[in-house]
Amino acid sequence: MKKVLIISSSPRKNGNSDLLAREFQKGAEEAGNEVEFISLREKKIGYCLACGYCHTHGNVCVQKDDMNEILGKMKEADVYVLASPVYFLNICGQMKVFIDRTYPCFFELRNKEMYYLLTSTDPGRDSINGAVHGLEGFEVCLPNSVRKGIIYGVDNPKHGDVKEKDQMKQAYEMGKNI
Repeated sequence: MKKVLIISSSPRKNGNSDLLAREFQKGAEEAGNEVEFISLREKKIGYCLACGYCHTHGNVCVQKDDMNEILGKMKEADVYVLASPVYFLNICGQMKVFIDRTYPCFFELRNKEMYYLLTSTDPGRDSINGAVHGLEGFEVCLPNSVRKGIIYGVDNPKHGDVKEKDQMKQAYEMGKNI
């Protein structure tokens, strides 16, 4: 059994990337894993101030928001699932702010399995490559972490379009097989 932490940055409840993340969760839970789902839209997370306080105060951020709790959960998880809609060929702002806020302890976030669930309105996979590259930057900074899978949720222009696509089955199977 693995501890799986799903981080969904969809600003819309039941948005396409959110739906993929829930389907991944379903598969992972059915396989007997311990899964926690965090929706960033329900959390108060300020952007990194680049003040350096965390590196002189035991890797704790000066900001008193929800990120410190999430960092604790990240340290204990074996698997990270990062779900984001793709805006302007990259991850959404909520995901980027979240990643930046791991700065206090990113070197402690090691040996993780990582999965990316990305959705785009554009029909081509190339529209998601920038988002993958952005997430790779995070992955590279987590020692000994390895990407295990990506879902390219392309051609989903409307809220809920992903429900009618094979991408949902892929998310379920990926979760089931972690």
